[in-house]
Amino acid sequence: MILKLEARGWKLEARRWECGSSNLQLLTSKLYRMDISQITDYLFVGARPGAQHAGQLGALDVRLIISMCGEQRPPEAFSRPPLSVLWLRTYDTFLTPIPVRKLMEGVRAALPVIEDGGRVLAHCHRGRHRSAAMGAAILIAMGHSADEAMQLLRDRREAAEPQAWYIRRQIKKFEQHWRMERQAL
Repeated sequence: MILKLEARGWKLEARRWECGSSNLQLLTSKLYRMDISQITDYLFVGARPGAQHAGQLGALDVRLIISMCGEQRPPEAFSRPPLSVLWLRTYDTFLTPIPVRKLMEGVRAALPVIEDGGRVLAHCHRGRHRSAAMGAAILIAMGHSADEAMQLLRDRREAAEPQAWYIRRQIKKFEQHWRMERQAL
């Protein structure tokens, strides 16, 4: 049996492996492993998961998936209970900064899930900028300062870059907006 797998430009060929072979399972698990990081008990941040990860996300008690990918609709599998998905179409460029209203929308969806004991996954294409911004917004809403949130993200997810100037700027704007809104209540 010959099995050809392609993922992210890699071409792998496996020869004479039985379908139940541990070698094949090892190979496929490495290719299809999720690229997410646990930031807190209630928050995960990462790169875009595939539909094949719906079961794993459910097992992690993720109840809300916030997709920050403007370029691709989240898989339908993420809309089936116990999962739910919020698609906030954003793009990773300094020319189109993440609107604070989108960060607010994500936070407003995440807080009830967290308060109910569920977990949230914020993701974007590579898990570096947009997902880090959403993760920072959620952390700010949970009581962290913007600087604490960005540091926690950097500490817990090596790929995260919340300090990129155009991402940091939006996180700081969100913090100001959030604090003013809370004071008005």
